[in-house]
Amino acid sequence: MTAKGYVIARVSVQDSDAYAHYAQLARLAMERHGARILARGGRYHELEGAARPRNVILEFDSYDAALRYWQSPEYQDARRHRLHAAEIELCVVEGVDEPVGDR
Repeated sequence: MTAKGYVIARVSVQDSDAYAHYAQLARLAMERHGARILARGGRYHELEGAARPRNVILEFDSYDAALRYWQSPEYQDARRHRLHAAEIELCVVEGVDEPVGDR
């Protein structure tokens, strides 16, 4: 079984119109690259460190698929609309092959 890949974004939006355009284009890239949206906006609570008001988690079939999404021409086109619209931390994370729990 291949580990899933996750794109995790923490965002502070400064220009909501430009960010909305980015989000629309990014959604098309997500659909094309098989992203499953696990979290998008919604409630959050700062536990430690600085929080951002918008948090997104996308799941992909693999780490490489998540990277291909970010590198794709579709996402890079969307990204251009976001560059001056928001401050963001964005990373790709490899999941675990099997759920880890207390045994």
